[in-house]
Amino acid sequence: MHIWGKILGFLFGFMLSKNLFGALLGLWLGHMFDRGRGFNFNGLAGGKEDEIARQAAFFYTTFSVMGHVAKAKGKVTSHEIMFASAYMDKLGLSSELREQAQDAFREGKSTGFPLKDRLVKFKRLMGNRHDLLLMFLEIQVQVAFSDGELDDAERSVLHTIAKLLGYSAGELDKLLEMIIAGANFHQQQGGRGYHQQGSGNIPASGQQLDNAFKVLGIDKNSEMRVIKKAYKKLMSQHHPDKLMAKGLPPEMMESAKEKTQEIQAAYDLIEKQNK
Repeated sequence: MHIWGKILGFLFGFMLSKNLFGALLGLWLGHMFDRGRGFNFNGLAGGKEDEIARQAAFFYTTFSVMGHVAKAKGKVTSHEIMFASAYMDKLGLSSELREQAQDAFREGKSTGFPLKDRLVKFKRLMGNRHDLLLMFLEIQVQVAFSDGELDDAERSVLHTIAKLLGYSAGELDKLLEMIIAGANFHQQQGGRGYHQQGSGNIPASGQQLDNAFKVLGIDKNSEMRVIKKAYKKLMSQHHPDKLMAKGLPPEMMESAKEKTQEIQAAYDLIEKQNK
């Protein structure tokens, strides 16, 4: 069993960063080394080590900030715990990665969590990969909305996160509307998987159709060319293979797939109603 890469990576990461975030990045890099993945240490301009560092940063920061968002109201409720646990289940994490995710979540909900410092470092590592930042923000919105409502404290922390990632208040508000509509849209579809939609003959309700338009981020009176343009843009932004090529951890591909299914189902419903 190869473990020296993990051990040395963890120690060097902790010594250099003086915090668990850096240590876990080192652990992840060491893990990749133990698995025999090649590295090119002659630069950080698109090398393999850059990709792995982004994957590690995305994974750990997602769950640590998730913990911080869950604690926004002063305490973590059962809804947030259930969401985090279900999210880990959905990703099919190994016992090792699940433990890392739980450690990150616990750190995020601890007093004095350095949200600004972590997100500044995270954004720097992501570079200009805006699609990754968007997916990260969407996940945090889902955590805040896991109990079916957003209070002022949750909204405030989401605005802080969005601002640190380079999103305006207006962009976050639109994203909130789209994600809340997506949750309602899924419920109105009977909670079935999105791949099952579109085959029945049950007519869509007015509210269901309204939510489909909101999922695509467009007005319900939009012309078909506008609808198609919004649909194609969202599908491109959330395409699992594109996101993974930009640094999305392979373990988090399921989230991207689920999002594209939601977008596809909303578009199919609108297209069907316009025939």
